[in-house]
Amino acid sequence: MTETLPTLLVTGFEPFGGDTVNPSEIVAAALHGSVVEAGTRRARVVAQRLPCAFGDARARLAAAVDEWRPVAVLALGLAAGRAGLTPERVAINLADARIADNAGAQPRDEPVAAQGPAAYFSTLPVKAMVAAMREAGVPAELSLSAGSFVCNELFYGLMHQLAASGPAGCRGGFMHLPLLPAQAAGPAGLRPSVALELQVAGVAAALRAVLAHERDIAAAGGQIA
Repeated sequence: MTETLPTLLVTGFEPFGGDTVNPSEIVAAALHGSVVEAGTRRARVVAQRLPCAFGDARARLAAAVDEWRPVAVLALGLAAGRAGLTPERVAINLADARIADNAGAQPRDEPVAAQGPAAYFSTLPVKAMVAAMREAGVPAELSLSAGSFVCNELFYGLMHQLAASGPAGCRGGFMHLPLLPAQAAGPAGLRPSVALELQVAGVAAALRAVLAHERDIAAAGGQIA
């Protein structure tokens, strides 16, 4: 008999912007069905693939949260150019797209939620997540900007849902992943990348930190600029 465990919902995006793969989708799929353990706490990972489209991604995630009633949600996305895994601290109420999404939409200077606050903070222990990933040998750092494309819109939409009508006690947040080595070479030259195995190990370590820490650790994580 399969043990009934709390759910950790992990999402990843389909490829976008001309890429044929998206590490966030691959990493989420690799962790699907795995059991995360932290001390006496255990939870099972459920992965969800999301479209890279304004509005549609938010709706799919909202439906998944309602279906699975998870104890925590970690949404993943791609940030080409970053050299490590970067939990996001803040989601802003702004959709301002440099490129069109996969459905052809390109909002400019629009709010994610017309009546929503200017920003939401992640309710995941982001500093503990960074520490756990580094301890596992995975390059990681805290980020203070999730951008203004679909990743940020999804992050903001998730936090808006959890604040209004999410499962009791459910925490949520977003983490950007770097390119895979096969994606590193581009027209502008080589870009930073991290092997898939390390990315999977990093997200697994971050999820263990989520289970282990109801409150974040006290550690420096700010930026001067």
